[in-house]
Amino acid sequence: MAWGHLEAHFSTILGSFPNPLHHLNQFPYYSNYLKLSRLEFHILTEHYSAFGQAPKRLAFVGSGPLPLTSIVLASYHLKDTIFHNYDIDSSANSMASHLVSSDSDLSQRMVFHTANIMDVTDELKGYDVVFLAALVGMDIDEKVKVIDHLAKYMAPGALLMLRSAHGARVFLYPVVEPQQLQGFQLLSVFHPDDDVINSVVISRKIADPVNNDHDDDGHHHHHHELGIQSFMPLSCKYCEFQAFNNPLGQMKMIDN
Repeated sequence: MAWGHLEAHFSTILGSFPNPLHHLNQFPYYSNYLKLSRLEFHILTEHYSAFGQAPKRLAFVGSGPLPLTSIVLASYHLKDTIFHNYDIDSSANSMASHLVSSDSDLSQRMVFHTANIMDVTDELKGYDVVFLAALVGMDIDEKVKVIDHLAKYMAPGALLMLRSAHGARVFLYPVVEPQQLQGFQLLSVFHPDDDVINSVVISRKIADPVNNDHDDDGHHHHHHELGIQSFMPLSCKYCEFQAFNNPLGQMKMIDN
């Protein structure tokens, strides 16, 4: 669709420079990616901080020819994390790989896989966090199939960061409802501003309750995070995050 063509166009332009990553601000929405990625990093950190460390391995599903989310997160926020970028289009991956090939750090930490995510199975167990781009699953049935597939293969406790439609463009993308996150515990939803088309939904892969009720010494533990009572009222989460990062009102278009 049009956004993919825009990304491919600018990926080609950036790829003509000796070090493309030094010229990312030529992409007209780069500043929006900086803001959204900072927000997503803060949301991610809030829910991942219990582990006491940054995620080691992150997957981005639907990374495209200009994988700015992965690039920005890897460059500024998750500086030791390995990023596995999945796209069904081999030419998109070729363009994306070229952008980071001249960077000694990112070229070692960004891996590109050409695959339909529905064909990726056991590899998904190896990721601490999975990002799902808004463009993956262009109708709600397809989107739910992808989410169900991720629920089947992601590791228990791993986080799913999902971008959904918001604002004036809800008619372009399926809006993911909490009840469609089968196999995941909804942690929070953030709608940045009426002008922003992406909301951010974060959830945690629910562990098998049969295996989770006892630890190695046989003691019973109440895992409140799996209980419905631990769900935050969504209105409160909206308020919390909107107060937390008001400058995002300037963001206009982020589809990836």
